[in-house]
Amino acid sequence: MDIKGNSLFAQMQSMAVEATGNRQTEIRQVNKSSEDFGNMFKQALDTVNGIQKDAGAKTTAFEMGDRSITLAETMIARQKAGVAFEATVQVRNKFVEAYKEIMSMPV
Repeated sequence: MDIKGNSLFAQMQSMAVEATGNRQTEIRQVNKSSEDFGNMFKQALDTVNGIQKDAGAKTTAFEMGDRSITLAETMIARQKAGVAFEATVQVRNKFVEAYKEIMSMPV
């Protein structure tokens, strides 16, 4: 998912530009911090994706009869993936709530 291509991100950036009064130095600072946040968020999503891929690989290996993977390892990996995904969904829900709250603020 490309954060910069997201319409929510574009709207938030345009609101930040309006709030700073179009001053170039402040705009650069806003863009830098949003890039840092975008990178951090992308890394978190990549980590969750990696955990899910690992769980899938262990599950497949166990189902195919690989004796080096135990049932316990497989179940633990799947639980980790489930917890990571649920946490990601909760973070997304908080972002949506924050966006709605910002959009409902009077200008």
